[in-house]
Amino acid sequence: MKRKLIAAIGIAGIMVSVAACGDDSGSGDSKGTDAKELTVWLTVDAQNNWPELVKAADAAVQKKHPGVKINHEYYGWPDKNAKLDAVLATDKAPDVVEMGNTEMLGYMVKGAFAPLDAAKFDNSSAWLDGLKASVTYDGKTYGVPYYAGGRVGNWRKDVFAAAGVKSTPKTYAELTAALDKVQQKQGGKFSAWYQPTRDWYAAMSFVYDAGGSIAKEEGGQWKANLSSPESLKGLGEFKTVVDTYMHGDKTKDESDRYIVYGQGKSGMIFGAAWEGATSADPKNDKTGKLKDNLENFVMPGPSGKNLPVFLGGSDLAVPVKSHAQALAAEWINAFTGPAGQKGLMAKGNLPNNKTDLASLKNAPKTAVPATAAESNWFVPMAPGWGQVEKAQVLQTMLQSIGTGKKSVEAAAKDADAAIDKVINTK
Repeated sequence: MKRKLIAAIGIAGIMVSVAACGDDSGSGDSKGTDAKELTVWLTVDAQNNWPELVKAADAAVQKKHPGVKINHEYYGWPDKNAKLDAVLATDKAPDVVEMGNTEMLGYMVKGAFAPLDAAKFDNSSAWLDGLKASVTYDGKTYGVPYYAGGRVGNWRKDVFAAAGVKSTPKTYAELTAALDKVQQKQGGKFSAWYQPTRDWYAAMSFVYDAGGSIAKEEGGQWKANLSSPESLKGLGEFKTVVDTYMHGDKTKDESDRYIVYGQGKSGMIFGAAWEGATSADPKNDKTGKLKDNLENFVMPGPSGKNLPVFLGGSDLAVPVKSHAQALAAEWINAFTGPAGQKGLMAKGNLPNNKTDLASLKNAPKTAVPATAAESNWFVPMAPGWGQVEKAQVLQTMLQSIGTGKKSVEAAAKDADAAIDKVINTK
């Protein structure tokens, strides 16, 4: 599921009352030790797909604290934050809340969540880098990674076999050589690689692979970095991909990529690990040929290493207004600890830590997403990043590049200027 970073302006108004009680919150594991009731907000993913893991966490906490009542509320992703924003303005905040990892920053900046002692959570020393970044702000930890979802390459075996390509690529040169063969055989109306121009998750993977970044922190201030030589190199390679292999609408984003892929006019995508299988679902597969014909692979990068991927996923946080912060921290640890991670992995999720991730590399069904997730990146944890996303600065830059409206250099320069105006603003 795609999750958008909440714009900081959306919660600014309610944070006045939150800030007023922020100073006495201490740590998330020092307040509410003797609480008799706990309220946990999760998304419907947990309710529908792993309710037994929720029950196991409840049982672990209740064994240690007999008589504790644990309430659960479940929300869909589209309406969760609106409900959370409303309740944070009252004294009835939940004690645990699930957040998309890109949603965390706006709340951390505004002081909505209590700081936590990372050392008290199992596997915290091995949290995946991108997930750890999502719960860290200004040197403090405000959440616990729950699970992750990575990005992989996926191609049609029949299309590539027809062009003489029988195995997935191990290097970027092998990938582009295979794509060239498919493009030549299928013709100019076919996208050997359907790569939506506005897909900044993919584009920034090329930027980070080249040693660049969206922004850098220097002396406590963030500065945009898309005009650096390294970032320009990555953006240039992304433009080459779009120009050479993408023959669809170059003003589109990635939101319906799995639907377009199912229409049969493209040979490959680079996206979330679930997208290929979803394209092959009978209701999306307009070719009737995708079932058992799609193959995931780890995306090689131009640098010679695996292409670093953006890690989506969920985190668990404790609102600063919770009256049961200590108990909340215990529940989170019971839910995200070794037993919970094992259960989540069994459901097809990537774990929150490198130790468990390594174990998935040995299983054929999980080797590709687990290997791909080892090299990952995350958005700049800057106070104004929410405003950058809300303004769609990266998407605008990429569309200008992909459509030829601006050169790579000019588009990156304009994006840097737009980013620098807001990235340090709370």
